[in-house]
Amino acid sequence: MRKFKFKINGNDYEVDIKNVEDNLVELEVNGSPYTVEVDQKLEPSKTPKLVRSVAIPSTDAHPSMAKTSSPQAPKGAGNIKSPLPGVILDMYVNVGDRVKVGQKLLTLEAMKMENLIESDKEGTVAAIVKQKGDSVMEGDILISIGE
Repeated sequence: MRKFKFKINGNDYEVDIKNVEDNLVELEVNGSPYTVEVDQKLEPSKTPKLVRSVAIPSTDAHPSMAKTSSPQAPKGAGNIKSPLPGVILDMYVNVGDRVKVGQKLLTLEAMKMENLIESDKEGTVAAIVKQKGDSVMEGDILISIGE
């Protein structure tokens, strides 16, 4: 919460105030914890405590919208989805091309990094939903692969 340095009778003390509630103060003096009772009510700092709920990526909210197939699931027809927001820099396949698992499909620029998106399915490219230069969000369908 707050840190202070004191010099009392030539001795140095580092005081770290951890918590203030009503007239009780939890603090550490040179690493030793103490609870101190103050004779007047203290006003806590005006900085609110931030409480965040657990964030679930939009693509993981429902199993049918998973970003990629699980390794034990059968490979085949399905969609290749964007793992993160970005811009498509290059496309390496066209509609009608046969693709294998691990084959590079496109390059996605995200956070100033180039990410190679590879196929996790085997089959024929049925549709290319997003084109070179398109901005995509996490979970957007990029390419549909058919049997």
